Amino acid sequence: MKIDRIEVQPGYSISRVIKGGWHLAGGHGSIQEQKAIEDMRFFVEAGITTFDCADIYTGVEELIGQFLRQNKDAFRAGELSPVQIHTKYVPDYDALSTLTQADTEAIIDRSLQRLGVERLDLVQFAWWNYDTPGYVEAALHLAELQQKGKIRHIGVTNFDAAHLEEILQAGVKVAANQLQYSVLDQRPVNHMDELSHIHHIPYLCYGVIAGGFLSDRYLGAPDPAKPLENRSLVKYRLIIDEFGGYDLFQELLVTLRRIADKYDVGIAEVACRFMLEKSTVAGIIIGARNRNHLAKLQRLNSFSLDEADVKAITDVQAEATGPFGPVYDLERDKNGKHGSIMRYNINGQ
Repeated sequence: MKIDRIEVQPGYSISRVIKGGWHLAGGHGSIQEQKAIEDMRFFVEAGITTFDCADIYTGVEELIGQFLRQNKDAFRAGELSPVQIHTKYVPDYDALSTLTQADTEAIIDRSLQRLGVERLDLVQFAWWNYDTPGYVEAALHLAELQQKGKIRHIGVTNFDAAHLEEILQAGVKVAANQLQYSVLDQRPVNHMDELSHIHHIPYLCYGVIAGGFLSDRYLGAPDPAKPLENRSLVKYRLIIDEFGGYDLFQELLVTLRRIADKYDVGIAEVACRFMLEKSTVAGIIIGARNRNHLAKLQRLNSFSLDEADVKAITDVQAEATGPFGPVYDLERDKNGKHGSIMRYNINGQ
């Protein structure tokens, strides 16, 4: 069963399940490059034709570029459907105050070279520190590169509504908004949804399965001991604390499992389906490490949640103690528990 597609902007469609690339950048276990490239083809054949990466995901743009080169004949012959590559522009924290148009263009040119393409399908722009001016100017730099033909669409990632609105008022057309959004993290609802509807900016959501926490593996399992095995788990275990702690998290898993039993699927699939049925959500980014989860992802098209399912989930969410506030607000505190696990100056690597 092929994955559903959606047109996010006129003439530009993506698969509603997007293959994430963060896990290929290290810190999530060892990666066999050729095996990862071979797996990419299986994802495309299953209808997951949209890939997410970033300039700061070490080696990932190059890896996708190798996949494109190794399969160029298959693409040319129509054996493989066209793919959409979404990357990011994440200037280093320490470079924000001195960032120039030339700096921006050099990083975009590097992404083009790494991927081996003439134009980037979507560049998602991030800015670490709003106290450092220049994010509107940097977005305008991207718009100039769009006019040059180097970028097809401009998006943002981890912007809150107030600062995204500044970029929109400057005249930058924002095609998509990548943000953290899941059954555990509902921050976009109160602070971003209205802007999304007014300007027709769909969400591309990460954290949908919370690094694997939203799965049957953790149902009834004890709180995992530290140190956790990768940075994704560290990040999302903190979100579980914000949500209300491990006991409330278990209550949510029990609810998701009860719903999953109705449809003969897993907890992760219900968590994904819940997000896909939101009107603001165009796609969900799943960091599947390999093709082993493909069959489960394809089952996302086989069921829909009914009103009772949605109510059961939202009833648990109503007990949550957070996270509240604007999108990415907790993570933006560089010295806080969420921000301290981030890596801020790796664009040159």
